[in-house]
Amino acid sequence: MAGTAVFAEIIDDDVFKFYLDGEWKKSSSGKSVSVINPTTRKTQFKVQACTQEEVNKIIEAAKTAQKSWAKTPLWRRAELLHKAAAILKEHRAPIAECLVKEIAKPAKDAVTEVVRSGDLVSYCAEEGVRILGEGKFLVSDSFPGNERTKYCLTSKIPLGVVLAIPPFNYPVNLAVSKIAPALIAGNSLVLKPPTQGAVAALHMVHCFHLAGFPKGLISCVTGKGSEIGDFLTMHPGVNCISFTGGDTGIAISKRAGMIPLQMELGGKDACIILEDADLDLAAANIVKGGFSYSGQRCTAVKVVLVMEPVADALVEKVKAKVAKLTVGPPEDDCDITPVVTESSANYIEGLVMDAKQKGATFCQEYKREGNLIWPLLLDNVRPDMRIAWEEPFGPVLPVVRINSVEEGIHHCNASNFGLQGCIFTRDINKAILISDAMETGTVQINSAPARGPDHFPFQGLKDSGIGSQGITNSINMMTKIKSTVINLPTPSYAMVHQYKLLGAFKLHVDVACIKMSGGLVTACFAVFAFVL
Repeated sequence: MAGTAVFAEIIDDDVFKFYLDGEWKKSSSGKSVSVINPTTRKTQFKVQACTQEEVNKIIEAAKTAQKSWAKTPLWRRAELLHKAAAILKEHRAPIAECLVKEIAKPAKDAVTEVVRSGDLVSYCAEEGVRILGEGKFLVSDSFPGNERTKYCLTSKIPLGVVLAIPPFNYPVNLAVSKIAPALIAGNSLVLKPPTQGAVAALHMVHCFHLAGFPKGLISCVTGKGSEIGDFLTMHPGVNCISFTGGDTGIAISKRAGMIPLQMELGGKDACIILEDADLDLAAANIVKGGFSYSGQRCTAVKVVLVMEPVADALVEKVKAKVAKLTVGPPEDDCDITPVVTESSANYIEGLVMDAKQKGATFCQEYKREGNLIWPLLLDNVRPDMRIAWEEPFGPVLPVVRINSVEEGIHHCNASNFGLQGCIFTRDINKAILISDAMETGTVQINSAPARGPDHFPFQGLKDSGIGSQGITNSINMMTKIKSTVINLPTPSYAMVHQYKLLGAFKLHVDVACIKMSGGLVTACFAVFAFVL
């Protein structure tokens, strides 16, 4: 159960603690924030309402710990990450239970998220050793007008303190997708989890604590966004922000100043169905892509753009599959579970009512009980309906009938979002041409949009985000390039017989190697071998 056994120290009475300087603490505010169970709509858990002063202490501890961590050998960083991954997977059951209670994630999917997160951490450890264990060696005479009098050695160094803010729908997986790259790159990490999902995130952080990471290197602060949100994102001690969520990210980007940003802010992922498509394949992917986890995924299918000649047949196939979806509590592993909050359910209902008023065809009866909304397919949706453009983040899927490929591409590109899209066709040439024309970060061909596997690049265009995610891209964005240039007294191309010069150069290389580490040492030895 949550907060028991090895996790007993993270809770006091009925309030979960926050994590600072290697210890679980109660906030000096004496206040807590309630975590509401989406199914019962009652308080399930409580977390600390941290203060701005506690944020200051967290940032200060992170800055101090990072200086030592940056000097920790790569193999040791990776070793600790592998250990954390194993502990995370070992304790999948209580963490998955939190996901079921906090965000109504189906029980089986909750376990999958935790296991996937452990795999991500391990992969990141291995990839980080490879990426960060190499440097570059450049010579000056490759650029016009220069002799070979300079040798440039480059490596990747950490940014400092990384602030990670994951969303409610994947509070564990999208947290570790930020934590693991930051740590392997030599950064410290401050985690601000979402309120819905905070307790699962706190359990996950405890797995890193049990792995034996240095005090202060990882922190987790909980509380109200209105009280500590802006204070965190604008804090001068933060050197990088990785955020996944909604419109809040746009506001953060405007206030953040001159620090690197990695942001994924949602999407209106379009699914374009051509006349030659395999309709059974398309229908299966539309239902899976549009309704898994009740449509509460940034990469969910958000609008179907189907060619008119095959629209009736496709809609019938999708309706038949929607009818087989199970609806109910997440503990029963139902396909459709309650959406995360009552305000989310109200927003979704507003989109549905707008579509009804404007004449959309309801393929099922609209039904709602509390936060639980039954799956709904809306046919004959027109561009003047809100559901054609807005992201419902729920189990409601609009179908827009189109008369040309160009019309479908235009609808896709007219959106202010540009996360992902997909195309169903048997003609790979058409698929590539349409993919090139779609203004989205990723286009899936003959499959629903998806984030992953986790080492794949994941990025959005327009209002869907800044930068690129995926393990390799995240490691790279959480580092910066450091160059060291060795200047030779005279140009050198073949130095075998220039003993005097060679002696001087060897001295330069020896000194450089003493001062450098990681990839730069590798580069230095490469230079030495080249000279000899």
